[in-house]
Amino acid sequence: MDLEQIKQDLEASLTDLNERFPLKGKLLVIGCSTSEVIGKQIGKAGSPEVAEALFEVFDTFRRSHQIDLAFQGCEHINRALTLERQTVERLGLEPVTVVPVPEAGGSMASIAYERFSAPVVVEAIQADAGIDIGDTFIGMHLKPVAIPVRLPHREIGEAHVTAATTRPKLIGGMRAKYE
Repeated sequence: MDLEQIKQDLEASLTDLNERFPLKGKLLVIGCSTSEVIGKQIGKAGSPEVAEALFEVFDTFRRSHQIDLAFQGCEHINRALTLERQTVERLGLEPVTVVPVPEAGGSMASIAYERFSAPVVVEAIQADAGIDIGDTFIGMHLKPVAIPVRLPHREIGEAHVTAATTRPKLIGGMRAKYE
C-alpha cells in the first residue's frame, strides 16, 4: 500500500471535481471505505492509517477551498455523518448521539470525529456535491437532483471512485424558462 500515491490520487480527484464544479462555500459529503482502498471487501478490513492519510488531504482541501465536509459513517450507525459543529449550527441541523468508531461508523468517520476541532454527528444532510470512495452509496445525502461527474482518476488505491454534483430542480413544464 503506497499511502503517498493514495494521497496524490485523492488530491487529483478533488482538484478535478473542484474545476468542474467550484466547491467554495459548498458542503461536500464523503463516503469512504478504507477496506476497499486497500483492496479488501467493504467493512472487513478498515484501516485507520489510510483514513488518517486521506483525512489530511481532505482537511487541507477544506481549508484551502473554504468548503464544509461531512464524512458518512457505515450502515452500523445508519450512515450518519460527522461534521464540524459550526457547520451543523450554520445549517440548522439536528445532532444525534453516537460516536463513530472503526467497528460502528468506519475508520474514515472515526478519524474525522477524532480530528475535527468540534465534531458533531447528524442523521442526514443534503450536500451540494460528493465523492464516494469504495462504493459506499452517498446518494441519500445529496440534494435531490444529482449529476454524476466522471473523474479521470477512477480509483484511489484499489477502491472505485465516483463523484456527483447537484443542481436545483427544473420546474414549470414546457413554457418555463430556465436561463
